[in-house]
Amino acid sequence: MTDFATSTAPADVVRRQYLASAAGDLAALRATLAPDVEWTEMAGFPLAGTYRTPDGVTANVMERLDQDWDGWTAHDDTYVVDGDNVVVLARYTAANKDTGKPIDVRVAHHFVVRGGLIVRFEQFVDTALVREAMPD
Repeated sequence: MTDFATSTAPADVVRRQYLASAAGDLAALRATLAPDVEWTEMAGFPLAGTYRTPDGVTANVMERLDQDWDGWTAHDDTYVVDGDNVVVLARYTAANKDTGKPIDVRVAHHFVVRGGLIVRFEQFVDTALVREAMPD
């Protein structure tokens, strides 16, 4: 049996990414990302854009979320796996630091995993619900 911590199975790699993110362990999160990763936050989302490299992803997404939100967490609950493709249905919860308004928003994430690393990520989320909690 393969150890979860070293498994290269796409769902296991993605699950390690969620666990590292929830723990605030950016080094462990970067370890799940390919050197040439393409990480796309949806148009309309506060951090919209495509970020490359593990450092680019954590600096432009995770660290910025931590600056603006208390307790930002992606709660993964359903995985659909097709070869290298992993689609995760999840929920974001957090409270905006400026307004104190909470969010509880359903999301879908599409990951492509090759060679035990995430090479591509795309986010799908109701951006209006996130923006409603933010300052005008």
